[in-house]
Amino acid sequence: MALFTSGPSREGTMDTPIRRGEQVTLSIIAAGMTITGDLTTDGVVKIEGRIQGSVRAGQQVLISKGGQVQGDINTKEAVIGGEVNGAIRAEDRVEVQATAVIEGDILTRRILVMEGGKVNGEMKVGETDARNSRTPAGAASAFSPAAP
Repeated sequence: MALFTSGPSREGTMDTPIRRGEQVTLSIIAAGMTITGDLTTDGVVKIEGRIQGSVRAGQQVLISKGGQVQGDINTKEAVIGGEVNGAIRAEDRVEVQATAVIEGDILTRRILVMEGGKVNGEMKVGETDARNSRTPAGAASAFSPAAP
Protein backbone atom coordinates (compact mmCIF):
# COMPACT_ATOMS: atom_id res chain seq x y z
CA MET A 1 0.00 0.00 0.00
CA ALA A 2 1.44 3.39 -1.03
CA LEU A 3 -0.26 5.46 1.63
CA PHE A 4 2.91 7.16 2.90
CA THR A 5 5.01 7.30 -0.24
CA SER A 6 5.04 10.24 -2.57
CA GLY A 7 3.99 9.75 -6.15
CA PRO A 8 4.83 11.89 -9.15
CA SER A 9 4.61 15.60 -8.53
CA ARG A 10 2.20 17.82 -10.46
CA GLU A 11 3.60 21.33 -10.20
CA GLY A 12 1.35 24.35 -9.97
CA THR A 13 -1.92 22.89 -8.69
CA MET A 14 -3.71 23.62 -5.44
CA ASP A 15 -3.68 19.90 -4.58
CA THR A 16 0.09 19.47 -4.94
CA PRO A 17 1.83 22.66 -3.86
CA ILE A 18 5.24 21.08 -3.31
CA ARG A 19 7.66 21.45 -6.19
CA ARG A 20 9.84 18.56 -7.34
CA GLY A 21 12.84 17.88 -5.13
CA GLU A 22 11.62 19.93 -2.15
CA GLN A 23 10.90 18.39 1.24
CA VAL A 24 8.48 20.74 2.98
CA THR A 25 5.63 20.35 5.42
CA LEU A 26 2.02 20.88 4.37
CA SER A 27 -0.46 22.24 6.91
CA ILE A 28 -4.16 22.35 6.06
CA ILE A 29 -6.74 24.58 7.69
CA ALA A 30 -9.87 22.67 6.71
CA ALA A 31 -13.22 24.14 5.69
CA GLY A 32 -15.31 24.87 8.76
CA MET A 33 -12.22 25.48 10.91
CA THR A 34 -11.42 28.92 12.35
CA ILE A 35 -8.06 29.89 13.82
CA THR A 36 -7.82 33.05 15.89
CA GLY A 37 -4.20 34.14 16.19
CA ASP A 38 -1.08 34.19 14.06
CA LEU A 39 0.01 31.12 12.07
CA THR A 40 3.68 30.41 11.29
CA THR A 41 5.24 27.52 9.35
CA ASP A 42 8.46 26.87 7.44
CA GLY A 43 6.58 24.99 4.74
CA VAL A 44 3.26 25.30 2.94
CA VAL A 45 -0.14 26.17 4.38
CA LYS A 46 -3.40 25.51 2.54
CA ILE A 47 -6.34 27.48 3.88
CA GLU A 48 -9.84 26.21 3.19
CA GLY A 49 -11.30 27.60 6.43
CA ARG A 50 -10.76 30.94 8.17
CA ILE A 51 -7.79 32.58 9.90
CA GLN A 52 -8.16 35.74 11.98
CA GLY A 53 -4.52 36.77 12.29
CA SER A 54 -1.36 36.99 10.23
CA VAL A 55 0.01 34.06 8.21
CA ARG A 56 3.75 33.44 7.71
CA ALA A 57 4.86 30.53 5.54
CA GLY A 58 8.43 29.87 4.44
CA GLN A 59 7.36 28.37 1.12
CA GLN A 60 3.78 28.93 0.05
CA VAL A 61 0.33 30.09 1.15
CA LEU A 62 -2.62 28.60 -0.74
CA ILE A 63 -6.08 30.00 -0.09
CA SER A 64 -8.82 27.92 -1.68
CA LYS A 65 -12.15 29.28 -2.88
CA GLY A 66 -14.12 29.75 0.33
CA GLY A 67 -10.98 30.23 2.43
CA GLN A 68 -10.55 33.51 4.32
CA VAL A 69 -7.67 35.37 5.97
CA GLN A 70 -8.30 38.44 8.10
CA GLY A 71 -4.68 39.59 8.46
CA ASP A 72 -1.40 40.02 6.63
CA ILE A 73 0.33 37.27 4.64
CA ASN A 74 4.14 36.90 4.40
CA THR A 75 5.55 34.10 2.26
CA LYS A 76 7.67 33.15 -0.73
CA GLU A 77 4.69 32.41 -3.00
CA ALA A 78 0.94 33.04 -2.56
CA VAL A 79 -1.89 31.52 -4.57
CA ILE A 80 -5.17 33.22 -3.67
CA GLY A 81 -8.54 31.75 -4.62
CA GLY A 82 -10.49 32.96 -1.59
CA GLU A 83 -10.66 36.18 0.44
CA VAL A 84 -7.86 38.20 2.06
CA ASN A 85 -8.40 41.30 4.14
CA GLY A 86 -4.81 42.44 4.71
CA ALA A 87 -1.50 43.02 2.97
CA ILE A 88 0.22 40.28 0.98
CA ARG A 89 4.02 40.26 0.87
CA ALA A 90 5.45 37.46 -1.30
CA GLU A 91 9.15 37.21 -2.05
CA ASP A 92 8.70 35.51 -5.45
CA ARG A 93 5.15 35.45 -6.77
CA VAL A 94 1.45 36.11 -6.18
CA GLU A 95 -1.32 34.45 -8.17
CA VAL A 96 -4.78 36.02 -7.90
CA GLN A 97 -7.28 33.48 -9.17
CA ALA A 98 -10.66 34.32 -10.72
CA THR A 99 -12.50 33.65 -7.43
CA ALA A 100 -10.16 35.80 -5.29
CA VAL A 101 -11.13 38.97 -3.42
CA ILE A 102 -8.22 40.89 -1.88
CA GLU A 103 -8.74 43.98 0.27
CA GLY A 104 -5.16 45.12 0.84
CA ASP A 105 -1.84 45.94 -0.74
CA ILE A 106 0.39 43.45 -2.57
CA LEU A 107 4.20 43.53 -2.67
CA THR A 108 5.94 40.90 -4.82
CA ARG A 109 8.42 40.30 -7.66
CA ARG A 110 5.89 38.72 -10.03
CA ILE A 111 2.09 38.69 -10.17
CA LEU A 112 -0.62 36.95 -12.16
CA VAL A 113 -4.16 38.29 -11.91
CA MET A 114 -6.72 36.08 -13.63
CA GLU A 115 -9.84 37.56 -15.17
CA GLY A 116 -12.44 37.97 -12.44
CA GLY A 117 -9.93 38.27 -9.58
CA LYS A 118 -10.51 41.39 -7.47
CA VAL A 119 -7.81 43.48 -5.79
CA ASN A 120 -8.64 46.63 -3.87
CA GLY A 121 -5.26 48.06 -2.85
CA GLU A 122 -1.88 49.07 -4.20
CA MET A 123 0.30 46.60 -6.09
CA LYS A 124 4.06 46.99 -6.05
CA VAL A 125 5.61 44.52 -8.48
CA GLY A 126 9.21 44.20 -9.58
CA GLU A 127 12.69 43.17 -8.57
CA THR A 128 12.11 44.34 -5.01
CA ASP A 129 13.25 42.02 -2.24
CA ALA A 130 9.84 41.72 -0.58
CA ARG A 131 11.30 40.47 2.72
CA ASN A 132 13.65 43.40 3.25
CA SER A 133 12.22 46.24 1.20
CA ARG A 134 11.46 49.66 2.53
CA THR A 135 8.08 50.87 1.39
CA PRO A 136 7.38 54.47 0.41
CA ALA A 137 6.01 56.68 3.19
CA GLY A 138 2.49 56.54 1.72
CA ALA A 139 2.44 52.74 1.81
CA ALA A 140 4.01 52.27 5.25
CA SER A 141 0.72 51.41 6.95
CA ALA A 142 0.20 48.35 4.75
CA PHE A 143 3.51 46.62 5.48
CA SER A 144 4.79 47.99 8.77
CA PRO A 145 3.49 49.59 11.93
CA ALA A 146 2.69 53.27 11.61
CA ALA A 147 5.38 55.63 12.82
CA PRO A 148 4.57 57.48 16.07
